[in-house]
Amino acid sequence: MSADILTERLFEALISGNRHEARTIVEEQILAGVSQEILLTDLFWPSYEMIEKLHTEDQVSSLAHNLATRLLRVLVDQCSRELLASSDAEPVNRTVFACCGPSEGSELGGQMAVDLLEAAGFDIRFAGGAVPIDEIRETVQRTKPNALLMFCSEPSDLPEIRLLIDSLHEIGACPHTQIVVGGGVFNRAEGLAEEIGADLWASHPLELVDRMIDESTVRATEDQRTVGRTRKPVAKAA
Repeated sequence: MSADILTERLFEALISGNRHEARTIVEEQILAGVSQEILLTDLFWPSYEMIEKLHTEDQVSSLAHNLATRLLRVLVDQCSRELLASSDAEPVNRTVFACCGPSEGSELGGQMAVDLLEAAGFDIRFAGGAVPIDEIRETVQRTKPNALLMFCSEPSDLPEIRLLIDSLHEIGACPHTQIVVGGGVFNRAEGLAEEIGADLWASHPLELVDRMIDESTVRATEDQRTVGRTRKPVAKAA
């Protein structure tokens, strides 16, 4: 069965809330020898993207979106548990503080990203969504993580992300903390991540993992903010 047909099959099960069918699809893949990582990146992730895209375009109802995201989160939890239990990755000695927008979709996408990062050897703290930006800023200043990862699937999340990045730049907080972004809203608007001052971004969680692993091997002596430090903060209203 092709990947597209399989994704469509899972998508139909998710938006209808058919838990038995969704589990059957996953069990079939596991019996066929598909790894937990491939399930996350090549089945769950494209299904998630389809759900979020159609919901954004008002092509699926709020009820279908809720059914789908909550059922998919159950599947992701089960898959991630097995992935982390079987991971033999060496620690990369990189700390990541992650947060996301308040929507169920943003949390689900963020969870898949941080689970893959943790399985790859990163030290993760994931706060989820609806965390005030002053608390995020205080935590970043206090703990000084190697990376601040913000996952965003909704355009409405962007103003606060921009405000947080601007405030971190303006006060010179944690100059060696990279600002990393991901999520559907950045995929839909080319150049947006760079424009708001992010240092690193990716369109797919596996690409994000690869890029952050590559960054972990760099022993730069200068500020890692290659994009953010050149962007001028948005002028505040008088």
